[in-house]
Amino acid sequence: MERTLTIIKPDAVAAGHIGDIIKIFEANQLTIKAARLVSLTKKEAEGFYAVHRGKGFFESLTTFMSSGPALAMVLEGDDAIARLRKLMGATNPANAEEGTIRKLHAQDIEHNAVHGSDAPETAAFEIAYFFPGVELA
Repeated sequence: MERTLTIIKPDAVAAGHIGDIIKIFEANQLTIKAARLVSLTKKEAEGFYAVHRGKGFFESLTTFMSSGPALAMVLEGDDAIARLRKLMGATNPANAEEGTIRKLHAQDIEHNAVHGSDAPETAAFEIAYFFPGVELA
């Protein structure tokens, strides 16, 4: 079993898509092991996305991610990282496959509904960032 972090971003939370997105996770055998509603400060968003510091989209991304509540979750399942990324769809919803979360719920390339870890090392960092000291069942 593998674990990954996902975030239902502020745009999808504000639009009332939490339940629909969780249904997609559950229908695809991704089990929620932890969940936490967060309102990131700008500094916390900058810390989480530090890998992107210096890139052209860093400022707008961190401003967006600190604009309202988001739902951070640890998901578990066989090959969870790759499966979640496939379910999310392309970063730009215009390029996402039909039926993916981003095709269904994203507004644009930045307001794209969900985040998902891209590798085991990233998942470990991201889970620890949102769930420090939490013993996951």
